[in-house]
Amino acid sequence: MISVFDLFSVGIGPSSSHTVGPMRAARTFVAGLKADGLLTEAVQVRAELFGSLGATGHGHGSDRAVLLGLAGEAPETVDTDSVEARVGRIRAERRLALLDTHEIDFDPERDLTLHRRRSLPYHPNGMIFSAFDASGAELRTRTYYSVGGGFVVDEAAAGADRIKPDSTPVRYPFLTGAQLLDVTAATGLSISEVMLANEVSWRAEADVRAGLLDIWRVMRECVERGCTRDGTLPGGLKVRRRAAELRRSLEADAAVPAAAGPAGGAALAGPVAGAGGDPLHVMDWVTLFALAVNEENAAGGRVVTAPTNGAAGIIPAVLHYYARFVPGASDEGVVRFLLAAGAIGVLFKENASISGAEVGCQGEVGSACSMAAAGLAEALGGTPAQVENAAEIGMEHNLGLTCDPVGGLVQIPCIERNAVASIKAITAARLALRGDGVHAVSLDKVIKTMRETGADMKVKYKETARGGLAVNVIEC
Repeated sequence: MISVFDLFSVGIGPSSSHTVGPMRAARTFVAGLKADGLLTEAVQVRAELFGSLGATGHGHGSDRAVLLGLAGEAPETVDTDSVEARVGRIRAERRLALLDTHEIDFDPERDLTLHRRRSLPYHPNGMIFSAFDASGAELRTRTYYSVGGGFVVDEAAAGADRIKPDSTPVRYPFLTGAQLLDVTAATGLSISEVMLANEVSWRAEADVRAGLLDIWRVMRECVERGCTRDGTLPGGLKVRRRAAELRRSLEADAAVPAAAGPAGGAALAGPVAGAGGDPLHVMDWVTLFALAVNEENAAGGRVVTAPTNGAAGIIPAVLHYYARFVPGASDEGVVRFLLAAGAIGVLFKENASISGAEVGCQGEVGSACSMAAAGLAEALGGTPAQVENAAEIGMEHNLGLTCDPVGGLVQIPCIERNAVASIKAITAARLALRGDGVHAVSLDKVIKTMRETGADMKVKYKETARGGLAVNVIEC
């Protein structure tokens, strides 16, 4: 089973598969050298990125991520404000300290290669790292794959979700939506309660709750940062940040203050109706929350991978909707939301993919929309059947979504796509809660369809920046 904390992890933008994954892979490689007593013998390290990593790696920051990972940095703890200066120093000096301890000559032009049209066999996001001693003899070569959401596997674990698959037994194992619903029917538990019972296989219940509320804290901080920064995003597109200006506009239009959210979550209280009593004004706030997160992600800031960085704004935006605008919202509701969303994320990870390079954006934004819809339905008191229905609606209406980032940057159409999917997730949850949970298409069938659609999708529409908007929008 996959833990909710595998699906929701603190990382760095702009991409979980192209930034977080390569950083983890590079760090794993040099940590392996150290563990085997080979680190100090290394005088040269070479990194090669293939497939989607090679095609859009520069725009996604994959090259920077590899340098940081070799230097020993982790996505969860790297100082995002110092990244540019540190990478610039490595490039200028052509020197790199492996694990920040053993310094070697490293020329990114020579030792870091992005293959734009070559791929490795298992997954589009492939990497090969090699280390050599003073005589030129190979000390170690390893192949890794970044399979989406920051998950990294090596060749020995191809088909698994981590380099070391977790075999911890859980209380209520499930691999399909049907199995999950069977468990809830047999036990009388909600979907979030089933997920919580499984999570205590790894950590105490109090730690699970505290950990999820800490994830919520990082999400709130990301939204707040995104709502306070103006200017343009890095990269050649010169995309203007809009969240801060939108927040100012919404606050100026405020008619009635919103009720306070859960503990510690009062930073972004907004109106329940806009000027003139516009009942859809709340949706503008949801749009704001999503834009704020994805602008921070595009700028290389600290975000929560949920379940990917390209789709990182959807679950926080819908959670903010719950916390700010739903009467009676509570920390307990936030925990239930994230647990139920995590349960749905398990189904996508086990039965399809959350990698845009493998199945297109339906695997990223589609999965996140489905997870957010399920989480909201759970937090609002939905039955297991209604929660499953909400997840199904959220995914069904993202089927076929391509990944065609303009300029290889996680900006167009990614940022606005998160805002639209956040609204869609709320609609899916509300639609499901108005029904009895009975519906014609099961979540399992939609997930199967998503996987098959991704397999049929042309490579140019799967995070290569060689199709769709990526070739029809002129870079400025």
